[in-house]
Amino acid sequence: MSSRRDVLALAALGLAGACAGPRRQQRAPVHVPDDPTPAAAPPTGSEIVVCGERHDIHTPVVLWSDPGGYDATSTALAFPSAPPPEPIEGLRYAPGRTRSDGGASCGPDATHAELARVVDQFVLHYDACGSSRRCFQVLHDRRKLSVHFMLDLDGTLYQTLDLVHTCWHARQANPRSIGVEIAHPGAFAPGSDEFARWYERDAQGMRQVVPETAGATGLRTPGFVARPARPDPVRGVVQGQDLVQYDFTEAQYRALWFLSLGLTRVFPRLPLAVPHDADGRVRQRVLRDDEFARFRGLLGHHHVSDAKTDPGPAFDWSRLPGVVRP
Repeated sequence: MSSRRDVLALAALGLAGACAGPRRQQRAPVHVPDDPTPAAAPPTGSEIVVCGERHDIHTPVVLWSDPGGYDATSTALAFPSAPPPEPIEGLRYAPGRTRSDGGASCGPDATHAELARVVDQFVLHYDACGSSRRCFQVLHDRRKLSVHFMLDLDGTLYQTLDLVHTCWHARQANPRSIGVEIAHPGAFAPGSDEFARWYERDAQGMRQVVPETAGATGLRTPGFVARPARPDPVRGVVQGQDLVQYDFTEAQYRALWFLSLGLTRVFPRLPLAVPHDADGRVRQRVLRDDEFARFRGLLGHHHVSDAKTDPGPAFDWSRLPGVVRP
């Protein structure tokens, strides 16, 4: 990270994650990385909830209890007008945190200090749905799964339940991790027909579209156009597969920057580190069991499971704050 980013990261760390009471408060302006102008003071709704406490992360957050939020604690269908073929019943998450690897565990009524001894990983996914609305429908109504955060195309973060609970998003990482599903179609084989379904070019360049089969986007920003942060597709090998992928949006990278800072502030055992290969590049293969057991920090889903390739070759890990080699 450049010296300027070091200063920005330190400044944001002093602001992000500060515990607020039940009343939401306006905060002082903060600087966006690589943006010479300060962002406006965060609006009401920039806090995440950890063990019932509110922590300001300086980017828009919609809670599960807010109007328009997505509630992973509910056992009812989120979209009853489009029920799944097979009925879904019961919880989509596990209350509290129970680790089977010898690490600390805690119950659903744990304090922040108790939970901070448990959580030491942050797992990044692309949702392969293209919008947070569709992602929640698939996870909650059809697959009986959950994730702590969803990050929409316009940079809006949705928190679906208190972070004290275990979401079902990344198998063995679940009891010790926080998960985020980033709205994105995914990565495809070169020449795939999927690119024509999800992307089109206009006078300003490439833009992501959502096929009619994926339903309404539910974006909160009127007129938002989802443009990849880099105009050209990125080709790379993940998990031994040759893949092509368009980048995520600038709005998503900005929100993820602040969410990462906020989580590392809230959870001292969660460092800003990612798995690297011997050549210093971000690792593009699954971690061995012993490596996974030791690792603390930020992970792609592909680091957890050899059946996964997300967040994909186009995800720019350098856009995260202060990421260092462990």
